[in-house]
Formats: sequence, C-alpha cells, structure tokens
Amino acid sequence: MAILMTVSTLASFSTMGINASALEKDIGADQFPVNEHYFGLVNFGNTCYCNSVLQALYFCQPFREKILAYRSQPRRKENLLSCLADLFHTIATHKRKVGVIPPKKFITRLRKENELFDNYMQQDAHEFLNYLLNTIADLLQEDKKQDKTNGRLANGTLDSQNNNNNNNNQQQQQQKTTWVHDIFQGTLTNDTRCLTCETISSKDEDFLDLSVDVEQNTSITHCLRGFSNTETLCSEYKYYCEECQSKQEAHKRMRVKKLPMILALHLKRFKYMEKLQRYTKLSYRVVFPLELRLFNTSGEATNPERLYDLVAVVVHCGSGPNRGHYITIIKSHHFWLLFDDDIVEKIEAQAIEEFYGLTSEISKNSESGYILFYQSRD
Repeated sequence: MAILMTVSTLASFSTMGINASALEKDIGADQFPVNEHYFGLVNFGNTCYCNSVLQALYFCQPFREKILAYRSQPRRKENLLSCLADLFHTIATHKRKVGVIPPKKFITRLRKENELFDNYMQQDAHEFLNYLLNTIADLLQEDKKQDKTNGRLANGTLDSQNNNNNNNNQQQQQQKTTWVHDIFQGTLTNDTRCLTCETISSKDEDFLDLSVDVEQNTSITHCLRGFSNTETLCSEYKYYCEECQSKQEAHKRMRVKKLPMILALHLKRFKYMEKLQRYTKLSYRVVFPLELRLFNTSGEATNPERLYDLVAVVVHCGSGPNRGHYITIIKSHHFWLLFDDDIVEKIEAQAIEEFYGLTSEISKNSESGYILFYQSRD
C-alpha cells in the first residue's frame, strides 16, 4: 500500500484540490474549527510509519503547543526537533485550512540522524515514536546544559561556588526533566513480596509509553489487567530476598504510580513465531474505548481517578512489521478524521470499530489499532 516518492508526490498534488474541497465540504464551513488545519503528508517511499506518528503527535494538543513554542525561541543549529517545529509551524500557519504538505526536510534529517531510517523500507511506527520522543528530550536537555553554561560564563561564576551535593543532584534531576517528560512520562512501581518473610520491596521505573500484550477478542481494560496481574516467581526464577539472604518464591506485581498527561499505549501485535522464524502480526480484535480510566494504579498514585479521552490511533494495515501500511485516525474538536499519507477524510465515530482488529486468531491482512493516544481531561 505504501507508494514510492515520485508517484506519491505526483498523486498528492494532482488530487490535492479534489480531496481538500471534499474535506472542507464534509466538515462544513460553519463547523470548521477556528485556527485549525488538516493537512496530509506526502509519502517519500514507505514513510507512512513516520507520517502516521507525526499526525498523531500534532493532534496531541499539549505536545503541539510546546513544539510551536520551541520554534519561537532563538534558533540554534538545525536538528530533528527544529525540523519538526518547522513542519508543525507550516501546518499551523498555512493560509489554507486543508491540503497536502511534503515533510521533506524532516525526513531528510531523520535519515541523516539515524541509519535505521535511512532507507526506503517499511519501519515500525512504535520504534520511530520512541526514537523521536527520546531524541527530542535529549536535545532539550542539551539546550538546558548550554543555557546553564552560557549563564555561568556571562555571570563570571564557576560551579565550585555551588558545590553542594544536594543542590547538584536537584539540578541534575531538573535538567533530565523536559516538557516531553511532563507530557508523556508516567511511573510504574514494581512490588515484589517474599512469600517466606512477607517483606515487600518496591522499585519505580519511568515510561513514555506502555506496551501491553494482546489476546483474541479482548479490550484495553483486559490488556491492562494482564499487565498488572500478580506473577509468581518460582523454580529457576526465584527472587533473591535481602531479608532472607537467599532465593525465595515471591509474588511480583506492576502498577501505575504516576499517571501521565498523555497516555500512549502500544499494543504488542508482532510476535516471533519459532516455526516460521520470523515475526507475525496478531490481528486480534482489541476494543479500545473513547474514554479510559486506569484501574491498575498503586495506593500511592495521585489522582488515580484521572479520566482520559482517545485523541489519536496509529493503525497498522497488513500482515507483518516490515510490510503493509500505517494510517492514523484523529479526534479533532467534535469529529473524527482519517489521515492516510496525503489523503485526509472525515469519518463517523462508529467507523472506529473497524480498527479494533479481526476475530480470527492470525490474519494475513487487517487494519488494527497499534498505538493509542489518550489525553487527560485535567
């Protein structure tokens, strides 16, 4: 389904007027949101994995606002973040409300920065999302360090004047935290209870997205329940208990301690099959609701009743991770849109059910929700 760069580019601009006018008509002039824009993205040779994630992130409002604010700051050298900011700015300030934009500069920069994406092969959208968010966070941290260094040089002061360990630790932690973490980062707590002495040890770990296993004919709630099920550590997997000073049987459970502003849920649809010696897609039917409340929270969680609204779904179409196609469905204001590279269409809310997956166990072709973006109401 993915198309080559030259064909895609020609198709984009030859059909742009038709698709654009049709979309504006479907939305309606009196219904079109003020200062909103709906632009498809040109496919530069199997870059649908990239286009689909970029569309999802653009319609995560807190993320979009931070990206656009970044562009208004004094410009340093070009990087992936600056290219993304330029792309978002082009969409957000375009004189037209709908149309098609070629994200050429961003794709060129992406291929230059990471050899994994420097080809015309289909890539995994989840891997790209992880790479993009972590790269942006790293670049923001570098900016903070640079600003701090420039500030010290301007003031003629040295670090030795503030050599208090606690202050340094606090400053380092603040440097590591960026608005990417403020938006997407949550915290899991891993509780392990020794079945001999009953001692509980807890370990926290941060996440930018949650990856959950999928089963046939289930729901996101079921997937999250499985994620937080109690696991027994026994036999060769016994837990080393510090209190007992030996390996013991134990119960282990993972729960959400800090709920993120935007919850990105990755459905683990690609499973390695020993017989086939390759990854196969699990096109299982997994129902994802328009509203979500996490129940698998720890007792220490703040605001455990936080309610989330579905704002975007990256959908995988096809039979495997390195073949097929990616599209995105978006909730914008009061209606839903489907973004398929350069094509943008308005869809009915009921059509979302088509992206749950299929009822057969393993299908060679299906359109299945792969990455879900839920935004907190508060």
